[in-house]
Amino acid sequence: MPVPDQTAAPAPIEVSLVICTMNEADSIAPVIAEAQGALGALSHEIIIIDDSPDERTADVVRACAAKDSRIRLVRREGVRGLASACIAGWDAAQGQILGVMDGDGQHEAGLLPRMVAALRAEHADLVIASRFVHDRDIGLTGFRRALSIFGVWLSRIVIGAATTDPLAGFFMLRRDWFNQVRPRLSGVGFKILVDVLAGGKRTPKVVEVATKLRPRIAGASKLDLRIMVELAAQLIETRSGRVIPSRFVMFAGVGLTGVVVHTSILGTLDALGAPFWAAQASAISVAMISNFALNNLLTFRDLRLTGRAWWRGLAGFALACSSGAVISELVAIGLTHLHAHRLVAGVMGAVVASLWNYWSASRAAWGVAPKGRDAAQGEAVRKATETETGASA
Repeated sequence: MPVPDQTAAPAPIEVSLVICTMNEADSIAPVIAEAQGALGALSHEIIIIDDSPDERTADVVRACAAKDSRIRLVRREGVRGLASACIAGWDAAQGQILGVMDGDGQHEAGLLPRMVAALRAEHADLVIASRFVHDRDIGLTGFRRALSIFGVWLSRIVIGAATTDPLAGFFMLRRDWFNQVRPRLSGVGFKILVDVLAGGKRTPKVVEVATKLRPRIAGASKLDLRIMVELAAQLIETRSGRVIPSRFVMFAGVGLTGVVVHTSILGTLDALGAPFWAAQASAISVAMISNFALNNLLTFRDLRLTGRAWWRGLAGFALACSSGAVISELVAIGLTHLHAHRLVAGVMGAVVASLWNYWSASRAAWGVAPKGRDAAQGEAVRKATETETGASA
């Protein structure tokens, strides 16, 4: 009787499913079990990308992985964000079909075999579990429903997506499409599908399966106004052909709020009879603190500073923006000497200062150097992939 070849190569992995988690200790085990049951007939792996601030979720995943080697854990520290988590998982994946779903139980894992079959049967690039097929109930209510519908409407107008649900968080794509769009994925924010749809050299072929969000097993919704702000910035980046980074859009928007804060403080103190130098100094200080706090919450929310790091970041931010003010003044004065109109000189000085502030403050406060594709997210993805490779070696 012939002896089986023990050195035969393992069967290639068909499907790599990435599940992104943030404080999902109470829900991730049943989500993994449901996904395993659905993918049972397919050669697959399940990669958990965990951004939780503690080890509770990771410990549950480790317990699951101890029973099944097809479950892999990537533990990220110092970075947050669904988009970059997806990219980290897909970079570490080995399958020819890449998927993503949430870890809170809202997505119907039972749809996975149907999605794989649709992707293959239609020779499509992506298959999306859409909440809006046949205008069905999407599983959201109230404010969250309104935000989601508005975001879908805006996305479809801006990128002309060939899908009813460009903000879906449950979808699959072929590896060759991922390889095509990978260099253009910004990694910023929570709506990765927008980049995946718009990042190719051609319009992708998309198929949809109908779904409805289920009640989450545990945890709270992460959909809020901040995510919608990130989405708007992401759409501007996409529409500009990646010339204007989404982080810069948010940074500039925060800067405009600083003008309002500065003007309000200056006007109030002036009305109270304060000396102009004191009113101006107070207005500058409050506006600078306000800008830093908002950028920490919005522009760099995935790298958010807390504790002592917040104060160190504020000092770096203030130093960077102070040098920006000097640059603005020098540019404006130089242009007026070249006979430029004063208004034009002032605007050009402000533009140059904004670019300088974005570049220098990003480095000084949050330790990143934005250049082309978002450097912070790129570094986070690289480190996460190294962690996964080391863990599975």
